[in-house]
Amino acid sequence: MTSANPVRVLGIGGSLRDGSQSERALRIALDAAAERGVQTELIPGPELVLPFYDTAAAERTERAVRLIEAVRGADGVIVVSPGYHGALSGLVKNALDYVEDLREDARPYLDGRAVGLAAVAYGWQAAVTTLEQLRTITHALRGWATPLGGSINSAETKFDEGGGASDEKSVGTLRLIGQQVADHALLRSR
Repeated sequence: MTSANPVRVLGIGGSLRDGSQSERALRIALDAAAERGVQTELIPGPELVLPFYDTAAAERTERAVRLIEAVRGADGVIVVSPGYHGALSGLVKNALDYVEDLREDARPYLDGRAVGLAAVAYGWQAAVTTLEQLRTITHALRGWATPLGGSINSAETKFDEGGGASDEKSVGTLRLIGQQVADHALLRSR
């Protein structure tokens, strides 16, 4: 890694609520990636308020352009979604749909990038099914889902403002996800 070409890991996710449980989970994973020496960037839920993705529309909002360019420049990505009614949030799904704008790139979609995934939901069923959907979307976008993904039951685990959580196992899982993304990105940059 050189200062001219820093390795970058992008975090996408959270909900519309600033400091949501899923955003706090994402921050833990991103912090662990940063400890590996990569640059990190966060696009949290409130910044993912975008028009519904439309392949026929040529114009993109300023936020959409920022998201697309951040994904384009990322060497790794971490996505954390809340689980709503057994599925990922529409906010996160719509943001991932914008990755379609990278289809003509030399490195299309999420090709060659490690993608760390976690789902935070009130109950195990929604957390597990949301994680599975995130994995399916990642594979469809040609990303490499990290071996470890996180299903976190927010009925049992509460994240705090200080970067921790009531369950150390959840923190450990999120940290390992961040480390796996950073390590993969660093290896590919050599």
